[in-house]
Amino acid sequence: MTDMQSASFPDYFRYRVTRDLGGVAAWFGDKWRNSWLFKIAAFLVGLGIVVWIALFVWLASDLPDAESLVDYETPLPTVVRGIDGEIVHSYARERRVQLQYRDFPERLIGAYLSAEDKTFFSHGGVDYTGTANAVIDYATKYGSGDRAVGGSTITQQLAKILLLGDEYSVTRKLKEMILAGRIEDVLSKEEILELYLNEIPLGRRSFGVQAASRAYFDKDVGELDLHEMAFLAILPKAPERYGRRGQEEAALARRDFVLQQMEANGYITEAERAEAAAQPLGLVTQRTERSVDAGYFLEEVRRQLIDQFGETAEDGENSVYAGGLWVRTSLDPELQEAARKALRAGLMRYHGTRGWTGPIATIDVSEGNWAGQLASSYLGIRYEDWRVGVVTQRSGSSATIGFSNGEEAPLSGLPNSLKAGDVIAARPSGNGFRVATIPEVSGGFLVEAVQTGRVLAMQGGFDHRLTDFNRATQAERQPGSTIKPFVYAAGLDNGLTPASEVPDKEFCVWQGSRLGNKCFTNFGGSRGGGVYPMRFGLEQSRNLMTVHIASEAGMENVVQTFKAVNIGDHPPFYASALGSGETTVGRMVNAYAALANLGRLHEPTVIDYVQDRRGKVIWRADRRQCQGCNMPEYDGRPMPRPGPMGREVMDPRTAFQVVHMLEGVVQRGTATRLRDLELPLFGKTGTTTGPTNAWFVGGSPEFVAGVYIGHDQPRNLGGWVQGGNTAAPIFKQFVQETRDRWRDEPAIAAPGVRMVRIDRRTGKRVFDGWPSDDPQAAVIWEAFKPDTEPSRSTRQDEIAAKRDEILELIRAARRGGSGQVQSNDGQPSDFVEEQGGIY
Repeated sequence: MTDMQSASFPDYFRYRVTRDLGGVAAWFGDKWRNSWLFKIAAFLVGLGIVVWIALFVWLASDLPDAESLVDYETPLPTVVRGIDGEIVHSYARERRVQLQYRDFPERLIGAYLSAEDKTFFSHGGVDYTGTANAVIDYATKYGSGDRAVGGSTITQQLAKILLLGDEYSVTRKLKEMILAGRIEDVLSKEEILELYLNEIPLGRRSFGVQAASRAYFDKDVGELDLHEMAFLAILPKAPERYGRRGQEEAALARRDFVLQQMEANGYITEAERAEAAAQPLGLVTQRTERSVDAGYFLEEVRRQLIDQFGETAEDGENSVYAGGLWVRTSLDPELQEAARKALRAGLMRYHGTRGWTGPIATIDVSEGNWAGQLASSYLGIRYEDWRVGVVTQRSGSSATIGFSNGEEAPLSGLPNSLKAGDVIAARPSGNGFRVATIPEVSGGFLVEAVQTGRVLAMQGGFDHRLTDFNRATQAERQPGSTIKPFVYAAGLDNGLTPASEVPDKEFCVWQGSRLGNKCFTNFGGSRGGGVYPMRFGLEQSRNLMTVHIASEAGMENVVQTFKAVNIGDHPPFYASALGSGETTVGRMVNAYAALANLGRLHEPTVIDYVQDRRGKVIWRADRRQCQGCNMPEYDGRPMPRPGPMGREVMDPRTAFQVVHMLEGVVQRGTATRLRDLELPLFGKTGTTTGPTNAWFVGGSPEFVAGVYIGHDQPRNLGGWVQGGNTAAPIFKQFVQETRDRWRDEPAIAAPGVRMVRIDRRTGKRVFDGWPSDDPQAAVIWEAFKPDTEPSRSTRQDEIAAKRDEILELIRAARRGGSGQVQSNDGQPSDFVEEQGGIY
């Protein structure tokens, strides 16, 4: 022993271990030789150790990797912002909002710790006392069908939520314990709590406390009162129970228990507990609406995002329903609201007193689950105070209507064909509801920014909750006379001018031996008569003049112009020049915007850019490069700017000439009802044969909007319907609703355009008169390309024009009055958009 005392510490340690282990081994050997009972006990202990090791290896062999939580990304919805940066919508199948640990109020954390795991900051993932209690509870309830108390720590709950699932078994509980220890090794306590408070399911399709706070109290977590925090902390035990009607007493009792635990754990005082316990639950039944009523626009955004990034987490890290994208759109809420109101008003105005148009849908009410069927149909309406419900019973002149929340009320104003099971719109009336009629006719409205191509508003029907078919972008319709400006553009590009004389006469063309000779005439078979300046033909929507212009320009050039401005790939038939092909409101508006933008066509966009969950821009609509825009310090040179947007598809001078003529459509043509807006507007009406569609497309140098009205299955709208009296008033209401957004600045002429005074009746140049503000003034400014100006008007020209007018009247009389009666200014009196856009 003396030698060992002088030895080094390692030598002394080895000596003690060898001596002590030797003593233990000697003792064990002696007991093993002399005691059968010891042998049995030692065998059982060894077998238990082997079984435990085997069980541990078996349970741990297929456990998920806790390291994955280090880089775990919470599945988050996509948040959509409008043009002003304000949130307008989110794409979510579950309510989720991710917060950082510092964003959670301390007392909210205290409420969850008190309710779920008060030793959270001291244990290593498993609370063995709580686990023992859970084992005893499980044993007492075994075979009863009742679920035992979990005894899980917050770390164990996190393992179950994110990595294991909700299977109810002993093996899952053991796996949970193993995995909880591993999680504690890779994450800090704060990181575990942050994940837990963002992921815990809390009912009402809410995951995480922020989403639940919005769902139950319509508040953010920072706005919660103490009693509300305590209520949220009771939800992990029964997320689908405590928030339901009829469970108020149970919820209050559990909430008060949490408050008591918070007091016992030092998070609140006794006075604070008493005050909070005296409060009612205060649950909200309906959250504040945080979505702009722009369903058609937002659905278009959603479709484009899914095409670009995928729908679910399996499609990629930036998917629409899990990637947490932040999307900046071009949606202008003010313009959107005005577009929605204007289109709806136009549809209601057309419907007038036509009566009930039938049910929206039908469901089976015989089995009594009509409320669930109605709720799962997702049909709805947001118009005035209307609601969508189902007729639950009909007996003679009495009926009742039921709504998705289970409520029923008397229903009046019953059409004869109304029956039980019909899903209808109804409006409040007295102590009940009255049947309301949704117009059968529909239409589309779209607004685009001229300089950028950004779509600012889009309404694809009466209400997107009734149908998501977007008539602004998906409905292929005949544009009728709204296509004529591009026929005239082709004429201007092929030698004609706004003052060129064009015959308003019958036009015949040989179409081959099979089809023979095709003659175009005016509505009713009139062959027309007279020769007028090109401008006149566009202002008054003269079909025969348009066909003559198409012939002069060449139909191949005309359809090439259509294609260049992306109206569509139409066949080179003369009927195409009158709008017999098909296109959409969106494409027509985009083409008119190119006219207003001096021939530069933009790709229309609804999304400006997309950011990932961390704010990095991962997609941008405007891909122009700007050299020097991000220089660290200004170098004093001219400010760097990106290049021009879009692509030039038309001679800028031609585009301006067309716009200038289209201004005349508003001043004295088929859209004069817009003149009293006193704005420098341009546009064109359109009415297709039948008439089946009524159109207006136009705007200003800043905005272009387009609208059509028609049935989804095209049929006659009625002989009185014209673009000027049905579609143009919708555009007019839109402008009136947004009057402060429209500037009084006229279109700016393209470089090289010469403004010349002409006589608008003859197209001749004048030198002794000046244009005035009178729309009917004889002298106007006209736009010409260099060296295309007309010659000066002479007295002889005026005499010749008068002589031609008198001769035409004589010919008309000889034909039995089939000719057109002329007005005092030499223009036909039936300046008709109603002539029909096509033949």
